[in-house]
Amino acid sequence: MTGGNDKSVKALKEVWRRAENSLCADCGKPDPDWASSTLGVFICLSCSGIHRNIPSISKVKSLKMDHWDDAQVQFLAQHGNAVTKATYEAHIPIYYYQPTYNDCQVLREQWIRAKYERKEFTEPGKQLPYSDGVKEGILWKRGRDNGQFLPRKFLLSEREGSLKYFTKQDAKEPKVIIKIDVINATFQPVKIGNPNGLQITYLKDNKTRNIFVYHENGKEVVDWFNAIRSVQFHYLKVAFPIASDNELKSRLTRNFLKEGYMEKTGPKQKEAFKRRWFTLDHRRLMYFKDPLDAFAKGEVFVGSRENGYSVQKGLPSGTQGNFSWRYGLTIVTPDREYLFTCETETDQLDWIAAFTSVINQPMIPQEYAIEAYFKVKS
Repeated sequence: MTGGNDKSVKALKEVWRRAENSLCADCGKPDPDWASSTLGVFICLSCSGIHRNIPSISKVKSLKMDHWDDAQVQFLAQHGNAVTKATYEAHIPIYYYQPTYNDCQVLREQWIRAKYERKEFTEPGKQLPYSDGVKEGILWKRGRDNGQFLPRKFLLSEREGSLKYFTKQDAKEPKVIIKIDVINATFQPVKIGNPNGLQITYLKDNKTRNIFVYHENGKEVVDWFNAIRSVQFHYLKVAFPIASDNELKSRLTRNFLKEGYMEKTGPKQKEAFKRRWFTLDHRRLMYFKDPLDAFAKGEVFVGSRENGYSVQKGLPSGTQGNFSWRYGLTIVTPDREYLFTCETETDQLDWIAAFTSVINQPMIPQEYAIEAYFKVKS
């Protein structure tokens, strides 16, 4: 906002203060202090960096540090986030994942490019690469035993309600067939060590199995992600015909509530605590020896408070197992207590908050069946 006459500076401030412009147009982060002088949207610093990579579409400037001339201010005033969204977000498919500022770079970049560069959502009924119920292609998949990433053919089919992958390009039979109703997919660039890393999980014999994949092309891997969501959505439309679109949308792919290392002890609570990687996926707490293991070493069902589940700060007095981390927490279930320790107090409080958010939610009918399975198994 440096330079310029007082009138244009005042006008820019007025446009900037509008309620519609109080969040980043692309990721929803509060208090954006950048804007696109060619699109007319107010955006955060992080999204401005993505806009800068598509200069043919968007020219970005700082609202605090850059000079805005009268014509640019007038353009912003005539547009702003609401008007621009009405054009570029007019026809987003209900299943399409709209990332927030908490999401990874590849999701946010492809969302921005889909809107402004490819104009995927400006017209109704547009044929999109993830919308026709079938997708076939190569993804690099991590080997379960050797940890090597090798190219594998994947086939997603709405008609068959499944995702398959093949160990060889010309293989007639798939290595694995995954039913679409038990799949989850979530981006994991840090864990996988690739900016386009995607973790696909599914249930096999009611146990969680992980597949780690990536594609060199960011658009391609995000298209796979949204294709999975599209097929899931249409499957749910048939399975639950009276449910609203928003209800179905909430049952598509989900991010894990929390992941990270904790130490745990065994059921006798006298064994030495061992460090494990934990993933909280709604009511399933899974633990792994390594974050990239294909199968969990164990799973714990986390029910609701009204069904006798709770989380407590600290360990029971007299806990005997040797542990190196000081910040304990205890999950209480109707059958037993699970003891964990965290490396820092921040980790401890974050885990307690995540468990509390799950425990405070009433259980739905399907979750009682999962709870019963866990009880039989134990």
